[in-house]
Amino acid sequence: ALPASYAQRLADGLGGIILFSRNLKKQADGTIDVAHLVAQTAAIHAAAPVTALCAVDQEGGLVARLRAPFTHLPPMRDIGDRDDTELSRRAGRQTGRECLAAGFNVDFAPILDIDTNPANPIIGRRAFGADAETVTRLAGAFLDGMQEVGVLGCGKHFPGHGDTDTDSHLALPVLSFTRDRLAAVEMAPFKALADRMAMVMTAHILFPELDRERPATLSPDIMQSLLRDACGFNGLIVSDDLEMKG
Repeated sequence: ALPASYAQRLADGLGGIILFSRNLKKQADGTIDVAHLVAQTAAIHAAAPVTALCAVDQEGGLVARLRAPFTHLPPMRDIGDRDDTELSRRAGRQTGRECLAAGFNVDFAPILDIDTNPANPIIGRRAFGADAETVTRLAGAFLDGMQEVGVLGCGKHFPGHGDTDTDSHLALPVLSFTRDRLAAVEMAPFKALADRMAMVMTAHILFPELDRERPATLSPDIMQSLLRDACGFNGLIVSDDLEMKG
């Protein structure tokens, strides 16, 4: 349930809350208690003097906090393998409709990472594809579908998590890519969709060619120079989970 301390923080101007699987009440058969969830998100919105961002991670595949009776989409690579833009848009609309019905107005999706490293332990089939054009087109359609029904999307993880061989939940990945390489590959979907995204999520990755001391999440050089200036993104920047080891 919404703690009184969080209700007070919302009343005082806290911008939003994210719910994880551990925050969702389950019924005896293991399915989510939807009535309880709706009451919980309603309490979040009621506590805020202005519209609060009530968010969830609902990509599909492994990263889906809302399981049965919600629609559980397959990994986005399944859509990528079909190379069907309209299917991706429909998947985004369905995800958005169900999130909105449950009280969520933000979904931390779609993933814009490009699956360029087969040894990547955390991205893999979460990505729509292994090249920038496929990811941009299909993730863009998913994003449009969600936002058409009233749920804000969030592209992640900037400037790109697809080529790491380390899971940033467990350690700090390091990628020695130049600015030119990032611009040509990893950043391309973010730049192409900059005007259509409300939010972008950062990556806990060290790019020593750009900032030797701070991971992208904490680097003004990367956030301002690459995301704001090079990609032209003027929306909300959101950190990835600050409990992660990265």
